[in-house]
Amino acid sequence: MTAFPSPRDPRPFGAFLGCGLVWGSTFLVIQVGNDALPPLWAATLRLAIALVLLLALLAGLRVPFPRGAALRAAAAFGALNFGVNFSLLYWGETRVPSGLTAVLYATIPLTTSLFAWALRLERPSPARLVAALVALGGVALIFSGSLRGRVDPLGLAAVLGAASCAALSGVCLKLGPRQHPLGANAGGVAVGLVVCMAASALAGEPRPWPGTWAAAAPVLYLAIFGSVVAFGLYAWLVNRWSVTRISFVSVLVPVLALALGAAFRGEQLSGTEAGGAALVLGGLAFGLAVDAARGRAAR
Repeated sequence: MTAFPSPRDPRPFGAFLGCGLVWGSTFLVIQVGNDALPPLWAATLRLAIALVLLLALLAGLRVPFPRGAALRAAAAFGALNFGVNFSLLYWGETRVPSGLTAVLYATIPLTTSLFAWALRLERPSPARLVAALVALGGVALIFSGSLRGRVDPLGLAAVLGAASCAALSGVCLKLGPRQHPLGANAGGVAVGLVVCMAASALAGEPRPWPGTWAAAAPVLYLAIFGSVVAFGLYAWLVNRWSVTRISFVSVLVPVLALALGAAFRGEQLSGTEAGGAALVLGGLAFGLAVDAARGRAAR
């Protein structure tokens, strides 16, 4: 049974917003990091640093590493999200602009609903699907001209595959037993690290140590905030909200990515893009409002 947070408890909403703020920046940071390091190796270094930090936190807080069914759920989450998703995402971002990549990740609410329905985790909700379609309509409006010959189709397929793996990973974690978010995150990162390391080796990438600040800064930011903080908040939120509801953070991310592009790269929104952004936020607000109404009715 899905637990709905009390409207008086701001923590789940704070965790939701925290994930959105961090992930809204990660697409740009990944692309910046790819300028200095091979993509799959950069993902491997990110996860290696994150794993050291997570294991230190587990030891300091005396949180046990997951075992049994909890470990299996964390491993499936990690293999799909930190392993396959990161490998495809980092490689795809060498061919697809970061803003467009963030927008493609806004398909996650729709695919999450489909995966949750297929695996009998959650009943299909027409209102959620409508909200996701409204948001995706806004995404299509924002980037209506972005697919006219300037995007590599293999890169585009990689990003779409990465987004699908990210959606499925949350469902896999939700199917497992309730567990501490730090333990779930550590178990997932450990498995994802092995997958990314193997992918880097199979791709024959050079594996240099990031000896400059330009190479090290993106890896450190993504390891600390992208992997430890944001995914820790996500794993904590999985224990409190439905995965479909949480997945709507992926609709907020493209708008944040666009704002960062405007602030740091001087990118300007056209009237069409601004209208699309409004649709994205409208879909997000509608989806969350429907879930909140269902939560009040359930209580």
